[in-house]
Amino acid sequence: MPTVRPFHRADRDQLTDLINLHVAAVVPGVSVSVNTVLSSLERQPDEFITDPWVAERITLVAESRRYVVAAAHLLRYRADDEVGDDYRGSGEIGWFVSRPGTPLLPDADKAAELLMNACLAQLARWDVRVCLADGALPAPAVYGVPRPWPHIRAVYENAGFRHTGDTEVLLITRVDDLPEPRHRPGVRVERTLGECGTRLTAYGADGEALGHVEIDTSLARPERHSRAAGLADIGDLVVVREGEGWEEWLLGQAGEWLRWCGTDRLLAYEASNDQEAINRLIGIGFRELTRTDRGWRHGPDDDTAPGNPAPTVPAPADGRR
Repeated sequence: MPTVRPFHRADRDQLTDLINLHVAAVVPGVSVSVNTVLSSLERQPDEFITDPWVAERITLVAESRRYVVAAAHLLRYRADDEVGDDYRGSGEIGWFVSRPGTPLLPDADKAAELLMNACLAQLARWDVRVCLADGALPAPAVYGVPRPWPHIRAVYENAGFRHTGDTEVLLITRVDDLPEPRHRPGVRVERTLGECGTRLTAYGADGEALGHVEIDTSLARPERHSRAAGLADIGDLVVVREGEGWEEWLLGQAGEWLRWCGTDRLLAYEASNDQEAINRLIGIGFRELTRTDRGWRHGPDDDTAPGNPAPTVPAPADGRR
């Protein structure tokens, strides 16, 4: 019979392997280091909005035959006025990972069930106002419950969690497939520091800003990610004049900069209900990588049930929009 217990430092290699299995199913060529995983259990500095609201954190593992087959990271948010309304006094399963059951691991599904029961029991001991859930692993573009994790979705749904948030489409392209940078008469490009990374802004002859794109090339910082070299994402893409090819032109400028950075893959994120934006990116050279469902909540179907408001999930601080 599998057993559930708190995470021990001696579990670090097996936990990292388990996390990397889930990361690899979502983003090609990305893995995280042991140090990245251990640091994320203590703090998430990139999440500068929600991380300061956390009062307690605990990591649990499920072990079968002395092998870590499932793990979860839980957060309890403070109940004071500094915390956002939707998170005040709440508890969250920040991420939940488990190996699917196989002939070699026949107890894996049972271990995931026992671990989820332990998570709900811990949230009950914390006496939180509402129980939330996510899948935000310490890797770029891995958050929510991605479609390549049907086994995690099943664990959440069987435990009574419901998807109450939005669905985002993750898109990817090779930088070499981006449009070539083209000269436009009277248009200059200025490179500055933006909110989410390096900002490239197009200005007309009259000095008017015509649009900008922000590219985050820091996803592969060596102290955080052991294998994410060559990966960047679009932190922001804004055009003032629609229908004049400015998105394609700006991404062409960004592609030139990314080649100088040694980047070969670029990620983008769009809401699943914005098919027009998705089609524009596909027309430029992107392809759909996966979809991920953000915002999970434990409780009754009635969204107006007392004490259980559907949370508004803040945009992550690492460039995802």
